[in-house]
Amino acid sequence: MMEGLADLYATYQSTLAYIGLNGLLALSIYTSLSCGQLALGNAGFAAIGAYAAALLTMNAGAPFPLALAAAAVVPALVAIPLGLPVLRLKGIFLAIATIGFGEVVRIGLVNWDYVNGAQGLVAIPQKASVGLIWIVLAAATLLLWRLRGSKWGFALEAIRQDEPAARTMGIDTASYKLAMLMLGAALAGLAGGLEAHFTFMVAPNGFGFSRVVDMLVFAVVGGIASVWGPLFGASFLTVLPEAMRDLAPLLGIEPGPLRMLVNGLILLAVILFLPQGLVSLGARWRERRAARARRAA
Repeated sequence: MMEGLADLYATYQSTLAYIGLNGLLALSIYTSLSCGQLALGNAGFAAIGAYAAALLTMNAGAPFPLALAAAAVVPALVAIPLGLPVLRLKGIFLAIATIGFGEVVRIGLVNWDYVNGAQGLVAIPQKASVGLIWIVLAAATLLLWRLRGSKWGFALEAIRQDEPAARTMGIDTASYKLAMLMLGAALAGLAGGLEAHFTFMVAPNGFGFSRVVDMLVFAVVGGIASVWGPLFGASFLTVLPEAMRDLAPLLGIEPGPLRMLVNGLILLAVILFLPQGLVSLGARWRERRAARARRAA
């Protein structure tokens, strides 16, 4: 029995790790969405965290806890000069500005010889484990869950619903939005640092625009009304390609394009029929049961 579980864990170890990593990235998007900000620079923050942690362990011989702390702190500090001007923007303009930041980071890394340019860094010491990734994810989830029910969480909800009204109530909306951008940057940087030390390598092309789209899809498909939605979306869409691995050859489609097609169809279906995300399925099912019970009565 134990030997069978060990074999199963060895087979799906990478999938379990990426469920945790994608969960962290989805939460990093959720932090800005929780106050109504569509900030999409998280791939750039993840790249900064990954390279900061990798360089500290490879070139400076820093202990892994210090490198992981740097993976969170450095992107959070970078978010301050970025957030001060761009958080004045709203909607699609904010999204475009932050996507541009991510592309600037990626192109800068591609052209930086010190980090081996487009080839990236290899032979990074494997310091991260599946258990550590899930511990970090659990801590981040607990933090955001406690935050949502606090005075801070109510202020964020007020900003998301009506920012001008929140300002008239005395809420410092600029400070709250900047703080959440910094928190999202720290979570994305943590995910990047953990990924670099789990996969032995890091390269700029792993943090392109498609990675941002994946993060946003995780959050939207799962649902942004609660902290559990992005986690559910990330878990579901990370496991789904593994479940479809044998289906792609039967359809004559490569696994990559098939994954993108299925993700797009799921996103479209959720937007049309489940605006609150997959996490709202349980509530809708209970409402329908209650409605049927009332009609029967």
